Amino acid sequence: MSATVHATGAAAEAVERIVPQLVSDGVAGGITTQDPTLWGAAAEDESSKRLGWVEAAAISAGLVDDILALREDLHAKGVEHIVLGGMGGSSLAPEVITRTYGVPLTVLDSTDPRQVRSALADRLEKTAVVISSKSGSTLETDSQKRVYEAAFREAGIEPTERIVIVTDPGSPLDQAARADGYRVFNADPNVGGRYSAITAFGLVPSGLAGADIRELLDEVQAASLELAIDRESNPGLVLGAAIGGTKPLRDKIVIVADGTHIVGFGDWVEQLIAESTGKDGTGLLPVVVGLDAPELTSGAADVQIVRLVADAEATREVREGEIEVSGSLGAQILTWEYAVAVAGGLLGINPFDQPDVESAKAAARSLLDATPAPEEPIFVDGAVQVRVKGDLSPAEQTVAAAVDALLATVQDHGYIAVQAYLDRLAHSELESVRDALAARSGRPVTFGWGPRFLHSTGQYHKGGAPVGVFLQIVADADSDGPDLQIPDRPFTFGQLIRAQAAGDASVLAEHGRPVLTLTLSDVAAGIQQIRSAVA
Repeated sequence: MSATVHATGAAAEAVERIVPQLVSDGVAGGITTQDPTLWGAAAEDESSKRLGWVEAAAISAGLVDDILALREDLHAKGVEHIVLGGMGGSSLAPEVITRTYGVPLTVLDSTDPRQVRSALADRLEKTAVVISSKSGSTLETDSQKRVYEAAFREAGIEPTERIVIVTDPGSPLDQAARADGYRVFNADPNVGGRYSAITAFGLVPSGLAGADIRELLDEVQAASLELAIDRESNPGLVLGAAIGGTKPLRDKIVIVADGTHIVGFGDWVEQLIAESTGKDGTGLLPVVVGLDAPELTSGAADVQIVRLVADAEATREVREGEIEVSGSLGAQILTWEYAVAVAGGLLGINPFDQPDVESAKAAARSLLDATPAPEEPIFVDGAVQVRVKGDLSPAEQTVAAAVDALLATVQDHGYIAVQAYLDRLAHSELESVRDALAARSGRPVTFGWGPRFLHSTGQYHKGGAPVGVFLQIVADADSDGPDLQIPDRPFTFGQLIRAQAAGDASVLAEHGRPVLTLTLSDVAAGIQQIRSAVA
Protein backbone atom coordinates (compact mmCIF):
# COMPACT_ATOMS: atom_id res chain seq x y z
CA MET A 1 0.00 0.00 0.00
CA SER A 2 1.35 3.42 -0.94
CA ALA A 3 1.06 6.68 0.93
CA THR A 4 -1.84 9.03 0.22
CA VAL A 5 -1.32 12.75 -0.35
CA HIS A 6 -4.07 15.38 -0.29
CA ALA A 7 -3.29 19.02 -1.03
CA THR A 8 -5.37 22.22 -0.85
CA GLY A 9 -4.75 25.87 -1.61
CA ALA A 10 -1.46 26.89 -3.21
CA ALA A 11 -0.14 23.34 -2.90
CA ALA A 12 -3.14 21.96 -4.83
CA GLU A 13 -2.61 24.57 -7.54
CA ALA A 14 1.02 23.51 -7.83
CA VAL A 15 0.00 19.86 -8.15
CA GLU A 16 -2.53 20.67 -10.88
CA ARG A 17 -0.01 22.79 -12.78
CA ILE A 18 3.12 20.65 -12.42
CA VAL A 19 2.23 16.96 -12.11
CA PRO A 20 0.92 16.52 -15.70
CA GLN A 21 4.27 17.77 -17.00
CA LEU A 22 6.18 15.48 -14.62
CA VAL A 23 4.14 12.57 -15.95
CA SER A 24 4.80 13.57 -19.56
CA ASP A 25 8.50 13.86 -18.81
CA GLY A 26 8.58 10.37 -17.25
CA VAL A 27 10.09 11.65 -14.01
CA ALA A 28 8.84 8.83 -11.76
CA GLY A 29 10.06 6.18 -14.18
CA GLY A 30 13.35 8.02 -14.59
CA ILE A 31 13.95 8.07 -10.84
CA THR A 32 13.05 4.39 -10.61
CA THR A 33 15.45 3.43 -13.42
CA GLN A 34 18.10 5.64 -11.79
CA ASP A 35 18.45 8.15 -14.61
CA PRO A 36 21.13 10.61 -13.42
CA THR A 37 20.27 13.24 -16.03
CA LEU A 38 17.01 14.32 -14.37
CA TRP A 39 18.66 17.09 -12.31
CA GLY A 40 20.84 18.62 -15.02
CA ALA A 41 24.41 18.22 -16.23
CA ALA A 42 26.02 19.73 -13.14
CA ALA A 43 24.35 17.14 -10.88
CA GLU A 44 24.81 14.15 -13.17
CA ASP A 45 28.03 12.79 -11.69
CA GLU A 46 26.73 12.85 -8.11
CA SER A 47 23.29 11.58 -9.10
CA SER A 48 24.80 8.61 -10.89
CA LYS A 49 26.20 7.42 -7.53
CA ARG A 50 23.25 8.25 -5.26
CA LEU A 51 20.10 6.62 -6.66
CA GLY A 52 20.45 3.15 -5.17
CA TRP A 53 17.72 3.94 -2.62
CA VAL A 54 14.99 3.22 -5.17
CA GLU A 55 15.85 -0.50 -5.00
CA ALA A 56 17.04 -0.59 -1.39
CA ALA A 57 14.16 -2.75 -0.16
CA ALA A 58 14.93 -5.52 -2.64
CA ILE A 59 18.68 -5.37 -2.07
CA SER A 60 18.35 -5.19 1.72
CA ALA A 61 16.00 -8.16 1.98
CA GLY A 62 19.04 -10.42 2.00
CA LEU A 63 20.26 -8.79 5.23
CA VAL A 64 17.23 -9.67 7.33
CA ASP A 65 18.12 -13.26 8.20
CA ASP A 66 21.69 -12.29 9.17
CA ILE A 67 20.45 -9.42 11.36
CA LEU A 68 17.90 -11.60 13.14
CA ALA A 69 20.44 -14.40 13.61
CA LEU A 70 22.87 -11.93 15.19
CA ARG A 71 20.09 -10.65 17.42
CA GLU A 72 19.43 -14.18 18.70
CA ASP A 73 23.15 -14.77 19.21
CA LEU A 74 23.47 -11.58 21.25
CA HIS A 75 20.42 -12.48 23.30
CA ALA A 76 21.98 -15.87 24.06
CA LYS A 77 25.01 -14.01 25.40
CA GLY A 78 22.87 -11.93 27.74
CA VAL A 79 22.57 -8.77 25.61
CA GLU A 80 19.28 -6.95 26.14
CA HIS A 81 20.26 -3.34 25.41
CA ILE A 82 21.28 -1.92 22.02
CA VAL A 83 23.12 1.39 21.66
CA LEU A 84 23.54 3.12 18.30
CA GLY A 85 26.55 5.37 17.77
CA GLY A 86 25.91 7.35 14.61
CA MET A 87 25.06 10.78 13.26
CA GLY A 88 22.53 12.14 10.78
CA GLY A 89 21.32 9.53 8.34
CA SER A 90 22.96 6.80 10.41
CA SER A 91 20.84 7.58 13.49
CA LEU A 92 17.62 9.35 12.47
CA ALA A 93 16.08 6.46 10.53
CA PRO A 94 16.72 3.82 13.23
CA GLU A 95 15.31 6.23 15.79
CA VAL A 96 11.98 6.66 13.96
CA ILE A 97 11.79 2.95 13.08
CA THR A 98 12.29 1.74 16.66
CA ARG A 99 10.05 4.41 18.17
CA THR A 100 7.27 3.54 15.72
CA TYR A 101 7.59 -0.18 16.48
CA GLY A 102 7.77 0.52 20.20
CA VAL A 103 11.14 -1.13 20.86
CA PRO A 104 13.93 0.44 22.94
CA LEU A 105 17.08 1.76 21.28
CA THR A 106 19.58 4.13 22.88
CA VAL A 107 20.59 6.59 20.16
CA LEU A 108 23.92 8.17 21.02
CA ASP A 109 24.19 10.94 18.42
CA SER A 110 25.95 13.43 20.66
CA THR A 111 29.35 14.45 21.93
CA ASP A 112 27.92 15.97 25.09
CA PRO A 113 29.92 14.35 27.94
CA ARG A 114 26.88 14.01 30.21
CA GLN A 115 24.90 12.20 27.49
CA VAL A 116 27.84 9.92 26.69
CA ARG A 117 28.38 9.12 30.38
CA SER A 118 24.69 8.28 30.80
CA ALA A 119 24.82 5.84 27.90
CA LEU A 120 27.98 4.18 29.23
CA ALA A 121 26.42 3.77 32.68
CA ASP A 122 23.29 2.05 31.35
CA ARG A 123 23.60 -1.78 31.64
CA LEU A 124 27.05 -1.99 30.05
CA GLU A 125 27.35 -5.71 30.87
CA LYS A 126 24.15 -6.36 28.86
CA THR A 127 24.85 -3.92 26.04
CA ALA A 128 25.80 -4.29 22.40
CA VAL A 129 26.75 -1.24 20.33
CA VAL A 130 26.20 -0.55 16.64
CA ILE A 131 28.69 1.91 15.19
CA SER A 132 27.33 3.33 11.93
CA SER A 133 29.27 5.54 9.52
CA LYS A 134 29.59 5.50 5.75
CA SER A 135 33.32 6.20 5.90
CA GLY A 136 34.22 5.92 9.57
CA SER A 137 35.84 9.34 9.42
CA THR A 138 32.96 11.04 11.26
CA LEU A 139 34.63 12.44 14.35
CA GLU A 140 31.61 11.94 16.62
CA THR A 141 31.16 8.29 15.67
CA ASP A 142 34.87 7.53 15.96
CA SER A 143 34.82 9.03 19.46
CA GLN A 144 31.79 6.93 20.43
CA LYS A 145 33.50 3.77 19.20
CA ARG A 146 36.67 4.57 21.13
CA VAL A 147 34.91 5.24 24.41
CA TYR A 148 32.84 2.04 24.24
CA GLU A 149 35.89 -0.05 23.34
CA ALA A 150 37.65 1.28 26.42
CA ALA A 151 34.59 0.75 28.64
CA PHE A 152 34.11 -2.84 27.49
CA ARG A 153 37.78 -3.67 28.06
CA GLU A 154 37.66 -2.13 31.54
CA ALA A 155 34.62 -4.31 32.30
CA GLY A 156 36.46 -7.43 31.09
CA ILE A 157 34.39 -7.71 27.89
CA GLU A 158 36.01 -8.25 24.49
CA PRO A 159 34.86 -5.31 22.31
CA THR A 160 34.65 -7.42 19.15
CA GLU A 161 31.93 -9.49 20.81
CA ARG A 162 29.78 -6.46 21.59
CA ILE A 163 30.41 -3.90 18.82
CA VAL A 164 28.86 -4.25 15.36
CA ILE A 165 29.99 -2.05 12.47
CA VAL A 166 27.80 -0.69 9.66
CA THR A 167 29.67 1.07 6.87
CA ASP A 168 30.22 1.23 3.14
CA PRO A 169 32.24 -1.57 1.53
CA GLY A 170 35.93 -0.77 1.27
CA SER A 171 35.71 2.29 3.52
CA PRO A 172 38.55 2.95 5.98
CA LEU A 173 36.23 1.82 8.78
CA ASP A 174 35.32 -1.35 6.84
CA GLN A 175 38.96 -2.28 6.36
CA ALA A 176 40.04 -1.48 9.93
CA ALA A 177 37.03 -3.20 11.53
CA ARG A 178 37.50 -6.40 9.56
CA ALA A 179 41.20 -6.44 10.39
CA ASP A 180 40.35 -6.04 14.09
CA GLY A 181 37.81 -8.87 14.01
CA TYR A 182 34.54 -6.92 14.30
CA ARG A 183 31.27 -8.11 12.78
CA VAL A 184 30.63 -5.84 9.78
CA PHE A 185 27.50 -5.14 7.74
CA ASN A 186 27.99 -3.30 4.47
CA ALA A 187 25.43 -0.92 3.01
CA ASP A 188 24.93 -0.02 -0.64
CA PRO A 189 27.56 2.66 -1.42
CA ASN A 190 25.23 4.13 -4.07
CA VAL A 191 22.90 5.51 -1.41
CA GLY A 192 23.53 8.81 0.38
CA GLY A 193 23.24 8.96 4.15
CA ARG A 194 19.89 10.73 4.36
CA TYR A 195 18.37 8.25 1.86
CA SER A 196 19.74 5.21 3.70
CA ALA A 197 16.74 4.32 5.92
CA ILE A 198 16.07 1.03 4.12
CA THR A 199 19.73 -0.01 3.89
CA ALA A 200 21.90 -1.63 6.53
CA PHE A 201 22.16 1.77 8.27
CA GLY A 202 18.47 1.70 9.12
CA LEU A 203 17.91 -2.02 9.39
CA VAL A 204 20.82 -3.34 11.48
CA PRO A 205 20.29 -1.29 14.66
CA SER A 206 16.50 -1.43 14.28
CA GLY A 207 16.47 -5.19 13.78
CA LEU A 208 18.88 -5.85 16.65
CA ALA A 209 16.67 -3.69 18.89
CA GLY A 210 13.62 -5.79 18.03
CA ALA A 211 11.76 -3.89 15.27
CA ASP A 212 9.95 -5.96 12.65
CA ILE A 213 12.25 -5.04 9.78
CA ARG A 214 10.76 -7.70 7.51
CA GLU A 215 7.36 -6.01 7.78
CA LEU A 216 9.00 -2.63 7.14
CA LEU A 217 10.58 -3.89 3.92
CA ASP A 218 7.24 -5.37 2.86
CA GLU A 219 5.65 -1.94 3.31
CA VAL A 220 8.30 -0.32 1.15
CA GLN A 221 7.96 -2.95 -1.56
CA ALA A 222 4.17 -2.56 -1.57
CA ALA A 223 4.53 1.20 -2.10
CA SER A 224 7.25 0.99 -4.73
CA LEU A 225 5.10 0.01 -7.70
CA GLU A 226 2.78 3.01 -7.55
CA LEU A 227 5.73 5.33 -7.00
CA ALA A 228 7.43 3.96 -10.12
CA ILE A 229 4.51 4.59 -12.48
CA ASP A 230 4.12 7.92 -14.25
CA ARG A 231 0.54 8.88 -13.59
CA GLU A 232 -1.10 11.86 -11.98
CA SER A 233 -2.06 9.98 -8.80
CA ASN A 234 1.56 9.04 -8.04
CA PRO A 235 2.00 10.22 -4.41
CA GLY A 236 5.70 10.98 -4.86
CA LEU A 237 5.00 13.30 -7.79
CA VAL A 238 2.04 14.90 -6.00
CA LEU A 239 3.96 15.54 -2.77
CA GLY A 240 7.06 16.75 -4.63
CA ALA A 241 5.03 19.26 -6.63
CA ALA A 242 3.08 20.36 -3.55
CA ILE A 243 6.17 21.21 -1.49
CA GLY A 244 8.51 22.34 -4.27
CA GLY A 245 6.27 24.01 -6.83
CA THR A 246 4.14 26.67 -5.13
CA LYS A 247 4.27 30.17 -6.62
CA PRO A 248 5.55 32.17 -4.92
CA LEU A 249 7.52 29.40 -3.20
CA ARG A 250 6.30 28.54 0.29
CA ASP A 251 9.76 27.55 1.43
CA LYS A 252 9.10 27.00 5.17
CA ILE A 253 7.69 23.45 5.38
CA VAL A 254 6.00 23.20 8.78
CA ILE A 255 5.63 19.49 9.65
CA VAL A 256 3.17 18.37 12.31
CA ALA A 257 2.13 14.81 13.19
CA ASP A 258 -1.49 14.16 14.16
CA GLY A 259 -1.66 10.96 16.19
CA THR A 260 1.06 8.49 17.11
CA HIS A 261 1.06 5.85 14.37
CA ILE A 262 4.49 7.00 13.19
CA VAL A 263 6.57 8.35 16.07
CA GLY A 264 9.29 10.93 15.45
CA PHE A 265 8.97 10.91 11.67
CA GLY A 266 9.43 14.67 11.50
CA ASP A 267 13.02 14.44 12.71
CA TRP A 268 13.90 11.99 9.93
CA VAL A 269 12.19 13.90 7.13
CA GLU A 270 13.71 17.14 8.48
CA GLN A 271 17.16 15.94 7.46
CA LEU A 272 15.94 14.57 4.14
CA ILE A 273 14.41 17.92 3.15
CA ALA A 274 17.00 20.31 4.57
CA GLU A 275 20.14 18.54 3.47
CA SER A 276 18.74 17.69 0.03
CA THR A 277 17.37 21.11 -0.90
CA GLY A 278 19.16 23.75 1.19
CA LYS A 279 21.89 24.95 -1.14
CA ASP A 280 22.75 27.55 -3.78
CA GLY A 281 20.88 30.16 -1.73
CA THR A 282 17.53 28.42 -2.03
CA GLY A 283 15.73 25.36 -0.69
CA LEU A 284 13.00 24.21 1.64
CA LEU A 285 13.38 24.73 5.40
CA PRO A 286 11.65 21.98 7.41
CA VAL A 287 10.18 23.18 10.71
CA VAL A 288 9.09 20.30 12.97
CA VAL A 289 6.39 21.42 15.41
CA GLY A 290 3.79 20.15 17.85
CA LEU A 291 0.02 20.29 17.58
CA ASP A 292 -0.26 23.71 19.25
CA ALA A 293 2.61 25.45 17.46
CA PRO A 294 2.15 29.15 16.61
CA GLU A 295 3.22 28.49 13.01
CA LEU A 296 0.03 26.48 12.40
CA THR A 297 -2.15 29.55 12.78
CA SER A 298 0.23 32.35 11.72
CA GLY A 299 -1.06 32.50 8.15
CA ALA A 300 2.43 33.45 6.94
CA ALA A 301 2.60 33.55 3.15
CA ASP A 302 5.87 31.62 3.01
CA VAL A 303 4.70 28.75 5.26
CA GLN A 304 3.37 25.44 3.92
CA ILE A 305 1.83 23.19 6.54
CA VAL A 306 2.19 19.43 6.09
CA ARG A 307 0.27 17.13 8.43
CA LEU A 308 1.21 13.49 8.89
CA VAL A 309 -2.01 11.64 9.67
CA ALA A 310 -3.09 8.08 10.36
CA ASP A 311 -4.78 6.17 7.52
CA ALA A 312 -8.12 6.32 9.30
CA GLU A 313 -7.96 10.12 9.28
CA ALA A 314 -7.01 10.44 5.61
CA THR A 315 -10.60 10.61 4.34
CA ARG A 316 -11.54 13.67 6.38
CA GLU A 317 -11.64 17.14 4.88
CA VAL A 318 -8.15 18.59 4.56
CA ARG A 319 -7.66 21.99 6.18
CA GLU A 320 -7.51 24.83 3.69
CA GLY A 321 -3.99 25.56 2.47
CA GLU A 322 -2.52 22.41 3.97
CA ILE A 323 -1.10 19.12 2.73
CA GLU A 324 -1.94 15.85 4.46
CA VAL A 325 0.10 12.68 4.05
CA SER A 326 -0.95 9.27 5.36
CA GLY A 327 0.45 5.78 5.05
CA SER A 328 2.57 3.17 6.80
CA LEU A 329 6.10 3.97 7.90
CA GLY A 330 7.68 2.14 4.96
CA ALA A 331 5.33 3.79 2.45
CA GLN A 332 6.00 7.26 3.85
CA ILE A 333 9.77 6.78 3.82
CA LEU A 334 9.85 5.89 0.12
CA THR A 335 7.21 8.47 -0.84
CA TRP A 336 9.12 11.29 0.83
CA GLU A 337 12.37 10.15 -0.82
CA TYR A 338 10.74 10.35 -4.24
CA ALA A 339 9.06 13.65 -3.37
CA VAL A 340 12.25 15.36 -2.22
CA ALA A 341 14.07 14.19 -5.34
CA VAL A 342 11.21 15.65 -7.42
CA ALA A 343 11.25 18.91 -5.43
CA GLY A 344 14.99 19.21 -6.00
CA GLY A 345 14.40 19.11 -9.74
CA LEU A 346 11.72 21.80 -9.48
CA LEU A 347 14.08 24.00 -7.44
CA GLY A 348 16.90 23.52 -9.94
CA ILE A 349 19.37 22.07 -7.43
CA ASN A 350 21.20 18.78 -6.94
CA PRO A 351 19.29 16.94 -4.19
CA PHE A 352 22.10 14.45 -3.57
CA ASP A 353 25.04 16.59 -2.48
CA GLN A 354 25.64 18.53 0.75
CA PRO A 355 28.32 21.12 -0.10
CA ASP A 356 28.14 23.06 3.17
CA VAL A 357 28.12 20.23 5.71
CA GLU A 358 31.87 19.79 5.72
CA SER A 359 32.59 23.46 6.48
CA ALA A 360 31.47 23.26 10.12
CA LYS A 361 33.36 19.97 10.60
CA ALA A 362 36.55 21.54 9.23
CA ALA A 363 36.16 24.59 11.47
CA ALA A 364 35.70 22.38 14.54
CA ARG A 365 38.77 20.29 13.70
CA SER A 366 40.78 23.48 13.22
CA LEU A 367 39.77 24.75 16.64
CA LEU A 368 40.65 21.42 18.25
CA ASP A 369 44.08 21.46 16.61
CA ALA A 370 44.79 25.07 17.58
CA THR A 371 43.12 25.01 21.04
CA PRO A 372 42.68 28.81 21.09
CA ALA A 373 41.58 30.64 24.20
CA PRO A 374 37.81 31.09 24.23
CA GLU A 375 36.49 34.38 22.94
CA GLU A 376 35.66 36.78 25.77
CA PRO A 377 31.93 37.34 26.37
CA ILE A 378 30.54 40.82 25.76
CA PHE A 379 28.93 40.51 29.19
CA VAL A 380 27.79 37.99 31.81
CA ASP A 381 24.27 37.88 33.21
CA GLY A 382 23.85 35.46 36.12
CA ALA A 383 24.68 31.95 34.88
CA VAL A 384 24.92 33.03 31.24
CA GLN A 385 27.90 34.35 29.28
CA VAL A 386 26.80 36.30 26.19
CA ARG A 387 28.75 36.33 22.92
CA VAL A 388 27.65 37.65 19.53
CA LYS A 389 28.68 37.44 15.91
CA GLY A 390 27.26 39.90 13.42
CA ASP A 391 25.52 43.21 14.01
CA LEU A 392 23.92 42.52 17.38
CA SER A 393 23.89 45.28 20.00
CA PRO A 394 21.84 44.49 23.11
CA ALA A 395 20.34 47.61 24.70
CA GLU A 396 21.17 46.29 28.17
CA GLN A 397 23.54 43.72 29.61
CA THR A 398 20.87 41.08 30.13
CA VAL A 399 19.99 37.81 28.42
CA ALA A 400 16.53 39.21 27.65
CA ALA A 401 18.04 42.23 25.89
CA ALA A 402 20.38 39.99 23.91
CA VAL A 403 17.42 37.88 22.74
CA ASP A 404 15.54 41.06 21.84
CA ALA A 405 18.50 42.22 19.75
CA LEU A 406 18.58 38.90 17.88
CA LEU A 407 14.84 38.98 17.18
CA ALA A 408 15.18 42.52 15.83
CA THR A 409 17.34 41.15 13.00
CA VAL A 410 14.72 38.67 11.73
CA GLN A 411 13.60 39.57 8.22
CA ASP A 412 10.00 39.51 6.99
CA HIS A 413 10.60 36.10 5.37
CA GLY A 414 13.26 34.99 7.83
CA TYR A 415 13.43 32.30 10.48
CA ILE A 416 15.07 31.64 13.83
CA ALA A 417 17.18 28.57 14.59
CA VAL A 418 17.75 27.49 18.18
CA GLN A 419 20.79 25.22 18.53
CA ALA A 420 21.31 23.59 21.92
CA TYR A 421 24.67 21.87 22.46
CA LEU A 422 23.51 20.03 25.57
CA ASP A 423 22.34 16.60 26.71
CA ARG A 424 19.01 16.36 24.86
CA LEU A 425 17.73 13.58 27.13
CA ALA A 426 18.39 15.48 30.36
CA HIS A 427 17.31 18.96 29.26
CA SER A 428 14.27 18.44 27.06
CA GLU A 429 12.48 21.28 28.89
CA LEU A 430 14.61 23.69 26.86
CA GLU A 431 12.55 22.82 23.77
CA SER A 432 9.76 25.04 25.13
CA VAL A 433 11.71 28.10 23.94
CA ARG A 434 10.83 27.14 20.34
CA ASP A 435 7.14 27.89 20.68
CA ALA A 436 7.85 30.98 22.81
CA LEU A 437 10.13 32.47 20.15
CA ALA A 438 7.68 31.60 17.38
CA ALA A 439 4.85 33.32 19.25
CA ARG A 440 6.93 36.44 19.93
CA SER A 441 8.42 36.79 16.46
CA GLY A 442 5.57 35.56 14.29
CA ARG A 443 8.15 33.65 12.28
CA PRO A 444 9.04 29.93 11.96
CA VAL A 445 11.52 28.61 14.52
CA THR A 446 13.57 25.45 14.24
CA PHE A 447 15.08 23.67 17.25
CA GLY A 448 18.10 21.42 16.92
CA TRP A 449 20.26 19.57 19.42
CA GLY A 450 23.96 19.94 18.67
CA PRO A 451 25.94 18.39 17.17
CA ARG A 452 23.06 16.23 15.89
CA PHE A 453 21.54 19.00 13.74
CA LEU A 454 24.89 19.71 12.02
CA HIS A 455 24.28 16.51 10.03
CA SER A 456 20.71 17.59 9.24
CA THR A 457 19.48 21.18 9.06
CA GLY A 458 23.08 22.40 9.29
CA GLN A 459 23.32 22.22 5.49
CA TYR A 460 20.31 24.50 5.01
CA HIS A 461 21.50 27.04 7.60
CA LYS A 462 24.61 27.75 5.58
CA GLY A 463 23.59 26.85 2.03
CA GLY A 464 19.90 27.79 1.92
CA ALA A 465 18.19 31.16 1.75
CA PRO A 466 20.30 33.67 3.78
CA VAL A 467 17.47 34.72 6.09
CA GLY A 468 18.20 32.81 9.29
CA VAL A 469 19.25 34.16 12.69
CA PHE A 470 20.81 31.82 15.21
CA LEU A 471 20.62 31.27 18.96
CA GLN A 472 23.30 28.89 20.27
CA ILE A 473 23.11 27.47 23.79
CA VAL A 474 26.31 25.87 25.05
CA ALA A 475 27.50 24.44 28.36
CA ASP A 476 30.72 25.81 29.83
CA ALA A 477 33.42 23.38 30.94
CA ASP A 478 32.19 21.05 33.73
CA SER A 479 28.97 23.08 34.14
CA ASP A 480 26.77 20.05 33.49
CA GLY A 481 28.85 17.41 35.23
CA PRO A 482 32.42 16.20 34.78
CA ASP A 483 34.07 16.02 31.37
CA LEU A 484 35.04 12.75 29.68
CA GLN A 485 38.29 11.95 27.91
CA ILE A 486 38.16 10.45 24.43
CA PRO A 487 40.57 7.50 24.45
CA ASP A 488 43.76 8.08 22.46
CA ARG A 489 42.71 11.58 21.51
CA PRO A 490 44.27 14.83 22.80
CA PHE A 491 40.86 16.31 23.60
CA THR A 492 37.78 15.53 25.65
CA PHE A 493 34.11 15.20 24.69
CA GLY A 494 33.48 18.59 26.32
CA GLN A 495 36.22 20.24 24.28
CA LEU A 496 34.88 18.57 21.14
CA ILE A 497 31.28 19.75 21.54
CA ARG A 498 32.36 23.30 22.37
CA ALA A 499 34.63 23.32 19.32
CA GLN A 500 31.72 22.11 17.20
CA ALA A 501 29.55 24.97 18.44
CA ALA A 502 32.28 27.57 17.97
CA GLY A 503 33.20 26.22 14.55
CA ASP A 504 29.62 26.35 13.31
CA ALA A 505 29.15 29.87 14.69
CA SER A 506 32.25 30.99 12.79
CA VAL A 507 31.02 29.47 9.52
CA LEU A 508 27.56 30.99 9.98
CA ALA A 509 29.15 34.40 10.60
CA GLU A 510 31.26 34.00 7.46
CA HIS A 511 27.99 33.51 5.56
CA GLY A 512 26.61 36.73 7.05
CA ARG A 513 24.27 35.10 9.56
CA PRO A 514 23.90 36.75 13.01
CA VAL A 515 24.67 34.42 15.91
CA LEU A 516 23.91 34.88 19.61
CA THR A 517 25.79 32.37 21.77
CA LEU A 518 24.67 31.86 25.37
CA THR A 519 27.21 29.84 27.37
CA LEU A 520 25.91 28.42 30.62
CA SER A 521 28.19 28.33 33.67
CA ASP A 522 25.37 26.55 35.52
CA VAL A 523 23.21 24.62 33.07
CA ALA A 524 20.07 24.25 35.18
CA ALA A 525 20.06 27.90 36.26
CA GLY A 526 21.04 29.09 32.79
CA ILE A 527 18.18 27.22 31.13
CA GLN A 528 15.70 28.87 33.48
CA GLN A 529 17.18 32.27 32.67
CA ILE A 530 16.81 31.64 28.95
CA ARG A 531 13.25 30.37 29.26
CA SER A 532 12.32 33.48 31.22
CA ALA A 533 14.10 35.74 28.73
CA VAL A 534 12.33 34.40 25.65
CA ALA A 535 8.86 34.13 27.24
